[in-house]
Amino acid sequence: QVQFVESGGGLVQPGGSLRLSCASSGIILSTNTVGWYRQAPGKQRDLVAWINSGGSTYYADSLKGRFTISRDNAKNTMYLQMNSLKPEDTAVYYCNAIVFGIKGAYWGQGTQVTVSS
Repeated sequence: QVQFVESGGGLVQPGGSLRLSCASSGIILSTNTVGWYRQAPGKQRDLVAWINSGGSTYYADSLKGRFTISRDNAKNTMYLQMNSLKPEDTAVYYCNAIVFGIKGAYWGQGTQVTVSS
């Protein structure tokens, strides 16, 4: 069974940093294009970043330079390092394989990130 379990969210002040983790099972992250998404209240779920099997990465333009996506192949876990956080980054963050996200499959519970002073 494919499963993604997100963790590491919480309350952080503007300008702060947070690292999210995504523990994955039933899929080998290093052989797929995998990424992070987020959904703010009242808004659609948007792609934040992805990393493919060759190590190429993509970031949403508004996040470029602040967020970094990475994998730990031994742990089959991916991460999202978030720096210089802004209130507009407040959302529930999810991880998934891109192909599954397109199909609407295998979404987990996500982890809440709240940026507020």
